[in-house]
Amino acid sequence: MSKVRFYNGDDIPLEFHRARIVQKVRLLPVDERLQALEKAGYNTYRLDSRDVFLDMLTDSGTNAMSDLQLASMMRADDAYAGSESFRRLEDAVHDVLGKKYVVPAHQGRAAENVIMRALLRQGDIVPMNYHFGSTVNHITLNGGKVVELVSPEAFESASDNPFKGNVDTVRLEECINRYGAEKIPFIRMEASTNLIGGQPFSLSNYYQVRRIADKYGIRILLDATLLGENAYLVKQREAGYGDMELKEILRIFCDLADLVYFSARKLTCARGALICTDDFQDKLKLDQVVSVFEGYVTYGGMSMKEIEAIAQGLYEATDEDYISQSPSFIKYFVEHAVEMGIPMVTPPGVLGAHIDAKLFCDHLPVQAYPANSVVAGLYICSGVRGMEGGTASEYSPSDPGHIADMELVRLAFPRRVFTLSQTMFTLDRLKWLYDNRRLLGPMAYDDIPGMVRGFRTPLKPLTDWPSRLVAKFREDFGDSL
Repeated sequence: MSKVRFYNGDDIPLEFHRARIVQKVRLLPVDERLQALEKAGYNTYRLDSRDVFLDMLTDSGTNAMSDLQLASMMRADDAYAGSESFRRLEDAVHDVLGKKYVVPAHQGRAAENVIMRALLRQGDIVPMNYHFGSTVNHITLNGGKVVELVSPEAFESASDNPFKGNVDTVRLEECINRYGAEKIPFIRMEASTNLIGGQPFSLSNYYQVRRIADKYGIRILLDATLLGENAYLVKQREAGYGDMELKEILRIFCDLADLVYFSARKLTCARGALICTDDFQDKLKLDQVVSVFEGYVTYGGMSMKEIEAIAQGLYEATDEDYISQSPSFIKYFVEHAVEMGIPMVTPPGVLGAHIDAKLFCDHLPVQAYPANSVVAGLYICSGVRGMEGGTASEYSPSDPGHIADMELVRLAFPRRVFTLSQTMFTLDRLKWLYDNRRLLGPMAYDDIPGMVRGFRTPLKPLTDWPSRLVAKFREDFGDSL
């Protein structure tokens, strides 16, 4: 983000865009918020959007597109095959990411399905810095196994390590020697590891991984879904890159990878996904799977309007003013929350501000799902919809006693969506909730027969703590929303 100093000494993020189209939201009274949450089974995924004031559930598909993206959608060529829109997409991928071949899919997890079906074999091992839920599912469903290689420090919520998404390269070589290079189709690197607080990996670490991959003849698969923000944090935090343009750093990341894939819902603020490679044989294998599960190889289940928006969005992913807006807001939020004594994941990452729910609710055991209690409590006191990221969302019928590595609450900051006053409102209500955190009580699953536990499964409070929280809110705020 362009450097602007405020005369009064304030250090606040300054947006370098204008809001030209707005969408009205409403803030329900606190009693109605409790009713909405009860109806949703205390699971914020089940809330109706109309009952949400600020939607910080995710940045996936909720980013604001630019005027140029909206304009580009109007020139879409809807030809089933040989579309000019697809040609423009190929040009954008080559210009920005440096890859020759493009394979489209309708969203990120669909791209993962295509990759794993095409390139993974039964019994294969996939080393990675850290997992993402859909990635693990696609690997295991296709007969593979995941080996995670971040260092233990990655799970320390409060830290001054600027790159907690780094691979432990000693353990990487141990993994290769244990299983054999022939059993490893690729090493997966996730740019800005989602589930440990949006933490980036450094280019110096990436170069080390590349040298190891070359030594053993193994490819690198780069999940570039949050690559723009990872590149921005490299520019901010890693020595030697501060004077380099963002587009140059992005290109280094992609040049070091054999395959690059991403959810366009994040990287380009449009809906869809791409897989990019320079290997024609890989492209042919990927095309075969796309043709079965997604659609023809020049649209992959997307409309041409989306393809045009992705092409334009790729160029905008090199614009530091655009890319820096979300991590700058997250940094502002996290640093102010820490000043208030609220336990947050530090240093601030990307995607969202992350609360350490185990410390926030240190009076509750992890088995009582404290992250879900914080998410529910925050909605009650603010109308803000956050997301639990911990033991509840990682539930597996095969391992019902599993405890997640981290118990987080994510407050996502989609690009170019929220204002600073809305950010400050969320901070204010989070501080109130933290001061009254002892009112938060245990949660449990409220299973629906036939439903496998997951994002849509309702929960229930085991005491009347939500009603007592509302009563305390009324005591402190009166008739204020």
